[in-house]
Amino acid sequence: MPLKILQSSALRLLLQTLLGVILLAAFSGVSLAAVLPEDRSDIMYHGYEGGGLQVDGPSVLVRKGYKDKVSVWANYYVDMITSASIDVVSTASEYTEERKEKSLGLDYLHGKTFMGLSYTNSEESDYSAHSWRFGISQDFFGDLTTLGVSYARGADTVRRNGDLNFEEETDRQTYRVDLTQVITKNMLISMNYEGVTDEGFLNNPYRQVRYLDPNETRGYGYELEVYPRTRTSSAQAIRAMYFLPYRAAVKLEFRNYNDTWGIDAYNFELGYVHPIEKYDLTLELKYRYYEQTAADFYSDLFPRSNAQNFMARDKELAAFQTQTIGGGITYEFNADWLPGFKRGSVNLFMDYIDFQYDDFRDVTRTGLAPGTEPLYGFDSVVTRFFVSLYY
Repeated sequence: MPLKILQSSALRLLLQTLLGVILLAAFSGVSLAAVLPEDRSDIMYHGYEGGGLQVDGPSVLVRKGYKDKVSVWANYYVDMITSASIDVVSTASEYTEERKEKSLGLDYLHGKTFMGLSYTNSEESDYSAHSWRFGISQDFFGDLTTLGVSYARGADTVRRNGDLNFEEETDRQTYRVDLTQVITKNMLISMNYEGVTDEGFLNNPYRQVRYLDPNETRGYGYELEVYPRTRTSSAQAIRAMYFLPYRAAVKLEFRNYNDTWGIDAYNFELGYVHPIEKYDLTLELKYRYYEQTAADFYSDLFPRSNAQNFMARDKELAAFQTQTIGGGITYEFNADWLPGFKRGSVNLFMDYIDFQYDDFRDVTRTGLAPGTEPLYGFDSVVTRFFVSLYY
């Protein structure tokens, strides 16, 4: 099954978290200030385990600048997936998959204007994804204000293992605006808007919906999902960071999301960063709450076969809530003992995530009348360990 289409709630959160780590290293100058990111090399291990799904693998990032004007970066990222999630075991058997992703980017600094261009290719046995991104930002008002805009375009090819005649296309466009404002010497606020348009084959070619069927011993049958071929979403976020007198910082985020499939969602996150300069350590803690409604065409159990034009039973489109408690530690060290390097850091972050669904039932609990099975829930752990070397 393709990783990009599988998109379980847990896996999507993992990918967003890991993408944040990579983008922090790759695009850290785009929306913050007109300075090029430092030359660096990162080696990361990422891991996710929960709900019968296990994802792990390495990631390598290299960035090098030239004359304080140009910075080139490249990233290689691998996901090795073993899935026996409830989506899989209810209609099929456990599977393994590997996804390889390669990215290449170029950043250019001219005065107070920062521009970034990148290309990413991702390959799986039944999914190919190509995406291009361009971003530009400008500092204003004595570098207290930064405005950034970006555009990304994706072209994906969806296949189905075992079916040589199946091939579909997906087109994605992403528009983003970021505004960062220094409020006081201790407070920074950023606001952003992101709009996404998807067109083409947008569902999983393997996933099925279930419907009441008195002719089946278990009381229900399965048939393939059917999705709309377009989707438009928008998200607005506001983030604030306040630096405390003893050099620690408090981070706050609120984000709202809605789309044309009827999903409304929001999340709230509170974080705390505390440096221990004596030991060259930085500690981080966070709490995150996320909640969403179900898509208009989602149902855990349809009344009959072909009950409506569009049908989905992907738990990603169900109503659910997550709570995340996370922490991390960073150790910085002098790396002049390594030829060509100035300093480095060792970083470990872990998140514990609890998922609770309002309208997705655990069909592995057999012997119960359809629609009376207990609601599904699970917990998971996300791990990121990486070493950064600056030169």
